Amino acid sequence: MFFSVKASPASNGRVRHLYHLGALVAIAIIPAFSHAQSSVLTLDQALQLGVQRSASSQAAVASVQASREMAAKADQLPDPMLKFGIDNVPVNGPDKFSLSRDFMTMRRVGIEQQWVSADKRTARAERGQRAVDAEEASYLTNVAKVREETAVAWINLFFAQRSLALLKALEYETNQDLTTGQAALRGAKTGAADVLQAQLALSQAQDRTRKGEQMLKSARTALSRWVAVPVESVTGSLPPLTSHVPNLPVDELEKYHPMLLSARRAITLADADTAVATRERSPDWSFEAGYAQRGSQYSNMVSVGVTIPLPVNRAQRQDRDIAEKSALGTKARMQYEEALRELRAEIQDQSLTLSSLQERGAQLKKELLPAANQQVELAMAAYRSGTGSLAAVFNAKRMALDAQMQVLDVEKEAATTWAKLEYHVIPHSQVATGRAEQ
Repeated sequence: MFFSVKASPASNGRVRHLYHLGALVAIAIIPAFSHAQSSVLTLDQALQLGVQRSASSQAAVASVQASREMAAKADQLPDPMLKFGIDNVPVNGPDKFSLSRDFMTMRRVGIEQQWVSADKRTARAERGQRAVDAEEASYLTNVAKVREETAVAWINLFFAQRSLALLKALEYETNQDLTTGQAALRGAKTGAADVLQAQLALSQAQDRTRKGEQMLKSARTALSRWVAVPVESVTGSLPPLTSHVPNLPVDELEKYHPMLLSARRAITLADADTAVATRERSPDWSFEAGYAQRGSQYSNMVSVGVTIPLPVNRAQRQDRDIAEKSALGTKARMQYEEALRELRAEIQDQSLTLSSLQERGAQLKKELLPAANQQVELAMAAYRSGTGSLAAVFNAKRMALDAQMQVLDVEKEAATTWAKLEYHVIPHSQVATGRAEQ
């Protein structure tokens, strides 16, 4: 009897410190760490290990740390300058090079401070925080990409295992048929042609099994690349292939979808740059105080002063800076609009594709698989009754296998489409935790 394997249903915030970004990853590590040396992974374990072991995610965290360190100093005043000097030293006459005999000679020490207005420092601090937000968006985008690629790799291995199981079952059945045919040939109940046909069918089945094993090895390698541990197999089942992403409004997509999240934060960064350029239009004053010591027969002196830059061509310098930053803000807004259109089209296309693939899979399991199995049973019944050939049995089995492989291919494509739709979104818990830490 031909094997029968039925396909199962495919079952912005900111954070206050860098370590808060990695906290969620660390939380995810705890349940998964015990499995780090395991060769059998569920989908959730693979996702956790993928984010934990990703070098690109760690690089993104370092980039966030760098931008945070830069932001921390953005609202600070420049360092004061300590000034030393000697004024009015005679170079000829009886007091030549004397530091004390001429009443105008002074040994001077002072301090100078450039004063940056509170408005400027506030604008710079805001710009620094917006830069941190942009780097955090890059980090979250990387997390989403790693999760998506890991999920796709897990799904590929999941279906490679199921495919190989079908191929091995066919090889076993074909080997049994060959053994039966050889026994029948010895008893003169069948001809040599049927035995040769059985040997040919077994050779073809073995070749397909070897190909399936190679695909399985490739799928293991691909998943190991993302989880950074050797993977022997995957276990568990697929979750229901339903996605919440198509139902998210735009304001939610801005929080959870990396494409729109990055585009929105690029706008806030550009606006912050414009605000800084506007504040920089007014020059910074410098204040100075000094103490001058003269000879003992003369009075010492104290000096104070202020330095005021004179913007003589604001229209060609400061105003140009403001216009540049403003234009970059317009660019960021246009890129946001383009990203929103592209994202909507992409989500709609993936959602429709997923729905179509699920319908196709259900129809194939309802109509194609029963007919293919029935054809095998009829061919075997005809062979037992002497009215059919062994070649017809092999052909029916091969067609039944092709039908089941077709169903697996459709289910795999549906699962992959679902993973690209669902796992390319930043985890809600991570964004929510980041907002709580503000």
